[in-house]
Amino acid sequence: MKYEIEIKAKPYHLNGFNIVRIPGEYSNKFSSRGQVMVEGLINNMPFKSPLEPDGNFGHWFDLNKVGFKIEDFSKPVEIKLNQIKDWIEPTLPLDIEKSLKSEKDLFSLWKTFTPMARWEWIRWINSTGNSETRTKRIKVAIDKMYKGERRPCCWNRNLCSEPLVSKNGILITAE
Repeated sequence: MKYEIEIKAKPYHLNGFNIVRIPGEYSNKFSSRGQVMVEGLINNMPFKSPLEPDGNFGHWFDLNKVGFKIEDFSKPVEIKLNQIKDWIEPTLPLDIEKSLKSEKDLFSLWKTFTPMARWEWIRWINSTGNSETRTKRIKVAIDKMYKGERRPCCWNRNLCSEPLVSKNGILITAE
């Protein structure tokens, strides 16, 4: 199989994440600076996963989430990637799931959204480290969904949305 992107990248550990960054010069081959779905190989192990934007024209992903175990962080891993159109189903955080199921017919409505749209709602809600803001975003999301909005609006999808590994929407890189 031919891959769009073939690189070697050195992973690093940060706040429970084993991160591999795809630099902008490779990420620019994707259709979006936001989240994209890929399939490929890591040291010949197959995987399928979304790549998160790093907020700096590249992408990144957590090796833990694709089941790849790092034995030696000093050695680069070989990554081969192709962007794909079929999105895998996101894991719904329990607080979001509980809120969706507590509202009349909302979970059924949620299931009519595309997997990509569900990923975007989850990313938007998750993109804060403040529990009060998170709770507010869940309520706002519910209101917007009831009003017919199928995706969150008015936020920069190109920023890193994981507060544990980013600062001001930019992925913290290994030094």
